[in-house]
Amino acid sequence: MRAQSKSGSRNTEANKNKASTGRVSFEVSGTTFTVDDCYSYIKQIGHGAYGVVVSALNKKLNTKVAIKKVPKAFEDLIDAKRILREIRLLSFFDHENIIALVDLQRPPARTGFEDIYIITDLMETDLHRVIYSRQDLSDEHIQYFIYQMMRGLLFMHSADVIHRDLKPSNLLLNKNCDLKICDLGLARGFDNSKDENLTEYVVTRWYRAPEVILNASHYTKALDIWGAGCVFAEVLGRSPLFPGEDYLDQVQRIIAVLGMPSQEDMSFIGNESAKRYIKSLPKRQRVPWSTLYPKANPVALDLLNKMLVFNPNKRFTVEECLAHPYFEGLHNPDEEPVSSVKFDWSFDDFTPTKPLLQSMIYDDSLKYHPL
Repeated sequence: MRAQSKSGSRNTEANKNKASTGRVSFEVSGTTFTVDDCYSYIKQIGHGAYGVVVSALNKKLNTKVAIKKVPKAFEDLIDAKRILREIRLLSFFDHENIIALVDLQRPPARTGFEDIYIITDLMETDLHRVIYSRQDLSDEHIQYFIYQMMRGLLFMHSADVIHRDLKPSNLLLNKNCDLKICDLGLARGFDNSKDENLTEYVVTRWYRAPEVILNASHYTKALDIWGAGCVFAEVLGRSPLFPGEDYLDQVQRIIAVLGMPSQEDMSFIGNESAKRYIKSLPKRQRVPWSTLYPKANPVALDLLNKMLVFNPNKRFTVEECLAHPYFEGLHNPDEEPVSSVKFDWSFDDFTPTKPLLQSMIYDDSLKYHPL
């Protein structure tokens, strides 16, 4: 009997069981994958609350993919609705800098199933791992990463989609430094905010824009520019810019760098108690970006200064960011496509039930596996 590997995986050809239905099963860290037999397991590449991600070879196409298994996907209906939303968005987007959905495993029946298998492009790493590696990052590296992020964001925003959760771990990379935005489960249209407590669910705290922390009732595309700016700063400094311990600490950290906002720059805050809280804080002067990032390209810092602006109405748009001198030599409007159609959010206006969500996921899988 062969011993298990350190990862707890028993992923050898010997223990792969080919099912009569044209499926193959393998076990990874205690999780059993059952997928179409065109896929050959390579290795585990991720593990988290959402499930397990593996790399695999599509033997028919001779291409490598990432397979994410979401087990017991319908236990939390809000989470399941997010998964559906991500599937719809990934199916809609066709852009070099946005991860592509290449397959959605067809469930065994329209309802009654528990697991979802999402198959996407395979990327080798993510920006979080690169930032915290010992790898040297030149200004050219940084420029190229941020340019690609903004290029993907341009396409999203042109389709009336706000990502809402930009952070280094949601920016995937390969060895050629190609970048793709992933994890669109929190994405929304501009006023589509009906079914969740947005203060809690929008954007990992360290990347939350002031309007999210302080208002949480109406968002614009400027929310993503703030998140992108936080990513930019983290690449420049190799550490997070605003690592708040809670939302009050988050506000204090932002003001400690940007300085106390003016009355005008707090005009977007609808919550009077939030305004009073800010006014009660010690007066802080703005810290120059060159003090925080003395080795950075001054042109990069000028762009950062246009992105990390307290008042969302004064932040650069994605179009203005791309036209900034920092991207000279990369920026070319003819090679920065926008979406010809807006994403249709009408499907999202429903009260989720387990059978309804299962049926919708099943229907989506038929695009990849017609009956």
